[in-house]
Amino acid sequence: MKKNIFIFPGQGSQNFGMGKDFYDNDALAREMIDKASQRLDLDFTKLLFEENDRLELTEFTQPAILLVSTVAHALFIKSYKEAPLMALGHSLGEFSALSAVGAIDYLDAVELVHKRGLFMKEACENINAGMMALIGLSDDKVEDITTAQRELGKKVWAANYNCDGQIVVAGDKDDLASLENTFKEEGAKRALLLNMSVASHCPLLQSAIAPLGEYLNNFIKDDFLAPVVSNVTANLYSSKKEALELLSNQLIKPVKYKQSIENVEANADRFIEFGATVLKGLNRRSTKKPTLCITDMESLEKVLSELS
Repeated sequence: MKKNIFIFPGQGSQNFGMGKDFYDNDALAREMIDKASQRLDLDFTKLLFEENDRLELTEFTQPAILLVSTVAHALFIKSYKEAPLMALGHSLGEFSALSAVGAIDYLDAVELVHKRGLFMKEACENINAGMMALIGLSDDKVEDITTAQRELGKKVWAANYNCDGQIVVAGDKDDLASLENTFKEEGAKRALLLNMSVASHCPLLQSAIAPLGEYLNNFIKDDFLAPVVSNVTANLYSSKKEALELLSNQLIKPVKYKQSIENVEANADRFIEFGATVLKGLNRRSTKKPTLCITDMESLEKVLSELS
């Protein structure tokens, strides 16, 4: 038995045209995308395949990425029946991972993450929220800086532990901007404000927890075909009860992606990324295990051939 870990990307992996090759060449892909369009009363073919202003809005970005990831996964498992060792995702990708292991129907997941995006947007409407990518600083250094700055009244937190030397911080946009020179003086090669109007994975999203919880309770099932790695703890879970708590806390806790890979890599032969290649780039910094990516029909056939 091959020990595959399925991995799923989060926000930032979106691009116009993603999923089009699947849609053009496979009936199941067309059916899944058309059904998602009906579910949200939103034309995903226009959102995904034509240039528009909405793909960058979190309430549309999230279902778009999840849909393409779940389509890629569905086409893969049509031919490859072997269950994964486990599944994990980066932020939003954790919901794609749950769909892949049967803990949520993909259409429910599309609606759920659309609502998640709206709740995140609403939580940040009256806050000057933002995020900043830091390159070249250790985890400890970033934590020391952000802790010290919070004690001085600034709203800044470590939000995404992507790989060694790459961390995203979240909080008040002005506070983040004011710390650009501080981060660079401490050794950051880059401190770049991201084009985002939400502050993901920090306490500024506290108000989104309750409304999201209602949807989680309605849609998550106690039916895990394989365990999922939590972004919050970097550990495995496999029940609805755990999912409800962990996915709520995920809104306000940092994404421990790097730690998740480090915790599970010893048990795996390889990682398979569905819908993008972003996590493959992060994995190069955290593990020597290979990452295969499925983004179109050609890469799908290539991965299936490699696994046969």
